[in-house]
Amino acid sequence: MANAYVSTGSSSLGGTAGAAGLVQKAYDRLLEFALRSEPLIRSVADKRPARQSIPGSTVVLQRYVDLTAATTALTEDTDPDAVGLSTPTSVTITLNEYGNSVLVTRALELFSLADVDPAIANIIAYNLADSIDKIAMTTLRGGTNVIYGGDATATNEIVAADTLASANIRKAVAKLRAGNAKGRKGNLYWVGVHPEVSHDLRAETGSAGWLIPHQYGANQNDIWAGEIGTYEGAYFVETNRMYNATDGASSARVYRTIVAGQQALAEAVAEEPHTVIGPVVDKLMRHRPMGWYGVLGFARYREEALYRIESGSSIAS
Repeated sequence: MANAYVSTGSSSLGGTAGAAGLVQKAYDRLLEFALRSEPLIRSVADKRPARQSIPGSTVVLQRYVDLTAATTALTEDTDPDAVGLSTPTSVTITLNEYGNSVLVTRALELFSLADVDPAIANIIAYNLADSIDKIAMTTLRGGTNVIYGGDATATNEIVAADTLASANIRKAVAKLRAGNAKGRKGNLYWVGVHPEVSHDLRAETGSAGWLIPHQYGANQNDIWAGEIGTYEGAYFVETNRMYNATDGASSARVYRTIVAGQQALAEAVAEEPHTVIGPVVDKLMRHRPMGWYGVLGFARYREEALYRIESGSSIAS
């Protein structure tokens, strides 16, 4: 007598005999999100309007101009002439509306194998932070004070070998101090650096490089952790959110490293970006909008507190 059993079908596990189709694929109903970088560029904006007069589509921030130093001795019987105060300098921030939205359908909610509403809310919240951070970066990286890595003297001359060096950081810090820029953490300036640029800085050889003082100093843990730490009068934040583009020589990738002091970047906000649950207005109430909205703007407030270092990377992706 033949054996009585049901085959699952060894070739596809889809069932080819007897109870064909009863064995099916299984899906994990817990979906993971895409890998994300942490938004942090907006935190550089530490200057905001403090006593704004009225609402407006632009906000003007002003700075007093100091008097020229009086170094000539006074004459006892002469009344010195009064000098006039200079016109304050100003920076204008233009406010714009920003936002994004998705349309959640009733069919999606009914048919989806996962609970989509919390996932959509999470995706929208990240899109908000990600978008505002990139808007802030566009303003921050447009400063007028630029240092080029290697032998380059312009962006379109940079090649992969024009890597970030300790001398570039020293120069930027020296220029900031010479311009009276205040540190963001005590006397230390903030440096935002791409990980592929950080690799080259930490790999720099010679007594003037990053490695030797960390090998023989008190910061050996930075070596094991792969962190730059505090170096050359600045503290470093590694993030792949630092802007880079293939705009160097022969389309070489050029990375922007930002060195900033206090009040380098300003922001004005008419309406803080926030999530929005829109009204259901279709005839059968099947479409529910979800998104985010905000009204704000950024501007460089003190150019003398901001330097950009443009360089290549030996491991450019």
